[in-house]
Amino acid sequence: MSTDVFEYDVVVVGGGVAGLTAACSAAEHGARVALVDRATEAETGGNTRYTEAFLRMRSLEETADGLEDTLVDDFMGHPDPSVTNEAAVNPDRRSALYRSHHLVDPDYVAELAAEAPGTLAWMTGHGMRFDVLPTPFLTTSTTRMAPVGGGLAIVETMGKAARGLGVEFHFETTARSLVVDADGGVAGIAARTPRGTVELRGRVVLASGGYQGNAELMARYHGGRALTTRPVARGGGYNKGEGLEMALAVGAATAGNFSLFHAEPVDPRSGEPEAAIFCFPHGVLVNAAGERFVDEARGPVDAWYERTTRDIQAQERGVAWVVLDQQGLAVPNLRAGIRTDKPAVTGATLAELAGRIGVPADTLERTVAAYNAACPDPAGFDHRAPDGLATTGLVPAKSHWARPITDGPFEAYPIMAANVFTFGGLKTSAAAEVVDRDGRAVPGLYAAGELTGLYYSNYTGSTSVLRGATFGRIAGREAATSGVRG
Repeated sequence: MSTDVFEYDVVVVGGGVAGLTAACSAAEHGARVALVDRATEAETGGNTRYTEAFLRMRSLEETADGLEDTLVDDFMGHPDPSVTNEAAVNPDRRSALYRSHHLVDPDYVAELAAEAPGTLAWMTGHGMRFDVLPTPFLTTSTTRMAPVGGGLAIVETMGKAARGLGVEFHFETTARSLVVDADGGVAGIAARTPRGTVELRGRVVLASGGYQGNAELMARYHGGRALTTRPVARGGGYNKGEGLEMALAVGAATAGNFSLFHAEPVDPRSGEPEAAIFCFPHGVLVNAAGERFVDEARGPVDAWYERTTRDIQAQERGVAWVVLDQQGLAVPNLRAGIRTDKPAVTGATLAELAGRIGVPADTLERTVAAYNAACPDPAGFDHRAPDGLATTGLVPAKSHWARPITDGPFEAYPIMAANVFTFGGLKTSAAAEVVDRDGRAVPGLYAAGELTGLYYSNYTGSTSVLRGATFGRIAGREAATSGVRG
């Protein structure tokens, strides 16, 4: 049985922000472009379709303060200084060992900071609108902007722009492997469609997201934690890791931490995208035994929620409950940090609440009593910023906003760790080239977005969509102008 072959200059795999910006950029540079997406047209866009798409920007002309330092200073273990010190020398003098090293590339981060403002201006030229919009975070550590209409606006607006530029879309088409020429360069993809296998020839941009939708890969890289998480939105279910697998098959190097994913605290009862629960700094978190297990308020919630969510995932069945009283519920704008469509579980007393959430009543009462006794004079309470109102002599402590929980009726919400995207991915250069394990660019192969590794211990908030757009644009341009033909 013969395989149909279609000729293009550039083939983009993935229909989210990275894929769409790559397709538009490549087409603008004169390339004949195909974009393939395993989803139906109605659900194209992956994670992008469902996110609010906050961007770590001070304004449209400037990235947020400290963006580069925060990314580069993420804890990456204890790398060998004899390798990492090569970052300070001229790129032409860097060894293959450095170029393929499994760490953040400072040049990549510098390129992100330099190119992000121009990328947003370019997207504005295609009809996008950006503004400073409300966030669900009650306290914040940085500045943010967002597209008006969220990620869905990106999918719709940049998708329309791509079609206007002549990009051909292939939905329900799953890239399965790379086509490699006799010289080892990438010359296209083999893909599966409802009608059979096809080949789409051209230079390739992989923008197909992480592997959070693949239970086998999740278990391989994350062990038992794979069972107590799920994609944060329906679009993540389409991210099954083929982009990673096909690049690894041709010798691609990796970056990012394959043992972690970006964790967001969500209501496990809800099927809504990003049904987040960010209100826990103003209550207490208890596990199935009715005991506290973490400092709920180590700092601004936007900077700490991921680490707290990982602590939640470590509890029995990966679930905890945030318990709030009427005083906590009266914190201005607190409900903005409760994004679930499911109602709170309520109880006139703590014992009644305990029965309804399935934890031992006597333990919950003792836990709250010990917490209350450790709370300071509440006179210095300030919900607008970390206020230093900390418990005394309590383990674990609560570092801020520690006020007694006494004023019923009480409310509780369950919280689990949702998988926004996986940290481990492909190593790419500042030109969005996929780098092989010998530190060389794989001819004809580029990558952008969540498929590429950048994060190690903690997600630098509101950078995922920003880097997807920025390096998607770069990848499309480089693929269109590289002159490498399959």
